[in-house]
Amino acid sequence: MIAIEAAWLALLITGFGTMFLFGELLVNMRGIFGVIGLAFITLYFMSYLSVTMFFVMLVIYLVSLTLIIIDGKVINDGSLATLGGVMMLFTVGISAPDWVTGLYGVSGVLLGTFGSLLFLKVFPKRQMWSKIALVDQLSSEQGYNSMNESYRYLEGKQGETMTDLRPVGTIKIEEQEFSAVSNGHWIQKGEKIEVVSVDGTKILVKKVEV
Repeated sequence: MIAIEAAWLALLITGFGTMFLFGELLVNMRGIFGVIGLAFITLYFMSYLSVTMFFVMLVIYLVSLTLIIIDGKVINDGSLATLGGVMMLFTVGISAPDWVTGLYGVSGVLLGTFGSLLFLKVFPKRQMWSKIALVDQLSSEQGYNSMNESYRYLEGKQGETMTDLRPVGTIKIEEQEFSAVSNGHWIQKGEKIEVVSVDGTKILVKKVEV
């Protein structure tokens, strides 16, 4: 195994590893960032773990990353992404030989996560996080209004949920469908809702109590 003596190096290794891995999820780099990020994370685990534990922790780390990807592509409510993030911090922290190195490693993951956002300013972004960010562009052919039109007239109107709001989903008002977000609560499909406020294309709704 590779030995890294300076504890602060864990900050750089996990920081760059996380930044490139998350960067691959945020921008379309055809896997290049993913390979670089995985190389850094592999180096981190190899530096402190035996062969057996290296594979165990690497698998757990990859599972946590997979949960984040599944959330971004399928669920879009942040639940699996949160679980994956906690698992990622746990594997990095517990793999360190002492608490100081572990603290550096965990700090690197957090800094790398925020650092990956800088890639959005340079490279073309992926669309997998569009529902969480509420910036998905929906065409009029699908029954949605365009991004440039105002939804202000919807305030105070009532409608029905077409999908579960967790908290993001689809609603129908006056035979038109819109992307909307609930006020912090999950609302099931088929429930009556009322538009509380509109901010640009962000439509905030609440459940209408019968």
